[in-house]
Amino acid sequence: MDASRHVVEKKHGWTQFADGYLEKTPIFQFILISLIFPLWGAAASLNDILITQFKSVFMLNDAATAFVQSAFYGGYFLIAIPASLVIKKQSYKFAIMTGLIFYIVGCAMFFPASRVATYTMFLAAIFAIAVGLSFLETSCDTYSSMLGPRKFANIRLNISQTLVPLGDMAGIILGKYLIFGSVGNLSETMSHMHGAERIAYGEKMLQLTLQPYKYILVVLIAILIILAITPMPKSKAVSLKKEQASSPSLIETIKYLAKNYRFKKGIMAQFFYVGMQTTVWSFTIRLALNLNTSISDSDASTFMIYSYAAWFVGKLCANFLMKDHSVTGVLTIFSALGTVTLILATTIPNMTAVWMAIAASFFFGPEWPTIYAHTLDTIEDKRFTETGGAIIVMAIVGGAVIPAIQGLVSDLTGSMQTSFIVPTLCYVIVTIYFFFEYRYDLAHPDQITENQ
Repeated sequence: MDASRHVVEKKHGWTQFADGYLEKTPIFQFILISLIFPLWGAAASLNDILITQFKSVFMLNDAATAFVQSAFYGGYFLIAIPASLVIKKQSYKFAIMTGLIFYIVGCAMFFPASRVATYTMFLAAIFAIAVGLSFLETSCDTYSSMLGPRKFANIRLNISQTLVPLGDMAGIILGKYLIFGSVGNLSETMSHMHGAERIAYGEKMLQLTLQPYKYILVVLIAILIILAITPMPKSKAVSLKKEQASSPSLIETIKYLAKNYRFKKGIMAQFFYVGMQTTVWSFTIRLALNLNTSISDSDASTFMIYSYAAWFVGKLCANFLMKDHSVTGVLTIFSALGTVTLILATTIPNMTAVWMAIAASFFFGPEWPTIYAHTLDTIEDKRFTETGGAIIVMAIVGGAVIPAIQGLVSDLTGSMQTSFIVPTLCYVIVTIYFFFEYRYDLAHPDQITENQ
């Protein structure tokens, strides 16, 4: 009998095996965890609104506005390992609750930030939110994949991740109507103001940033309370060998993972994928405003709703195709086609370029969770799963680095559209990753856990 099939926990209606996976999925618990996924989508998409808002109010260049994403994804990078250590010492449930509390604190910080009215204070609030989201993603991504039989781990994670675009759309809609409202083109409006008038109007606009976070706070508190009173599976691997009974240290884990070539490739792919996705979404509104100066900020934000809707549909289509076809094969094709759309977004000198950027979102599909689950699955010794998952989440720092590079390219070339060459090159790298993973899967069919 496979040692990983040894039962180590049987209570509350679920049976857990030694590898951390369950005999069957506890539906309510899985739904509860999945409902957390759109919450970080809402926070991420609101950043796209804030970038446009802050650029006008604080008179920033494109490179400086990218610091919104740097603070956001930098928080992910710094906290992922500490979050994994919390999971190892405590539980997934404890880590998730910790993340929700930090998220609540970060949202609450927008209230004093809007009064202080400094860019630094807003970045501090965004960083606090990112700390919470790092806990949430480090725990929820892995936890979702563990809540049931191992062979359906990728499917479970993709189902949970399919809800993220709904959160993204909710965030953009909240920003469109509560932040942008009927302001029109904020940059154009404020360009005619000077001195005290401009400062006063800018402070008034910053007050609008509070509105979406009021609603998010209510949802966060409700989820926190429900999670606190709900029994949850441990879903943590347990060694059956006495000599391996102790949990491996961080150094041991890093040494183990450093020898795993495919794991390192997955980290690289995740870095460039998140960076590419973040740059496209961060600057689509700015691209629309540059190519059509007659539209308002609110009108331009509508393109992001289309982008997230395209992403959602892309996820559904890819998930449908991946049921009967190679996961890596499907996403190789998606990535190649996505690269083409970004090439067109970079080169077509009219609003068609914006629609090409939106089309790219369709091909983003389920690439983030698939890279995550695929890379996590390369870890054979599941005692290293928690820290391995955290390191994959740390690759989200690509969302801090790549947008800053695109903002710099935009400032240097004087063209927002030309700067889209940055995410295009990133998508080429992601395409190459999926292509070689597809070839690996063809050569090692016995190692494929998806679609079995």
